[in-house]
Amino acid sequence: MLSQIRPAIVLTILLSAVTGLAYPLAITGAAQAAFPAQANGSRIEVNGVTVGSDLIGQNFNTPGYFWPRPSATGPDPYNAAASTGANIGPTGKALVERVAAAVTATGQTSVPADAVTTSGSGLDPHITPQYAAMQLARVATARGVEISAVEAILADVTEQPILGIFGEPRVNVLRLNMALDEAAPLES
Repeated sequence: MLSQIRPAIVLTILLSAVTGLAYPLAITGAAQAAFPAQANGSRIEVNGVTVGSDLIGQNFNTPGYFWPRPSATGPDPYNAAASTGANIGPTGKALVERVAAAVTATGQTSVPADAVTTSGSGLDPHITPQYAAMQLARVATARGVEISAVEAILADVTEQPILGIFGEPRVNVLRLNMALDEAAPLES
């Protein structure tokens, strides 16, 4: 019996070392070498201080800022520790009622989907240019600038599809709001 237990223990230790230590360290090292910014969370820094991430949205809710899409992370919007989908099907009554109420709250009859629905993770940092355009007047008024100035900033930060074909145009809300703060600071 000892002749069977000993190889099992040795293989368990060996495979644990390879799959639990060596492989993760090798992949982490390769990621750090090839893609250091992404491997470290795609952090956005201003004057050496991390203010956010390109990958995780933040909750902006004052009139002078562009707002992100709704978050599905519960009472604390954009809480990465609570990332989860809403688990409501597209034909579910709860989703239909929530979206209808959100559309009514905008005061418009037609709105972009990302203005009233959450992303799969509830943390998406991007909105569509259409949703951003819907917010132009509010942001320009709150900042006391012409809409055309805010439109120009929006155009500058709008990301195009990768290689012109993969994905859709999108706007990182944190980067847009940072560009606004730089070009047209909010008056206190």
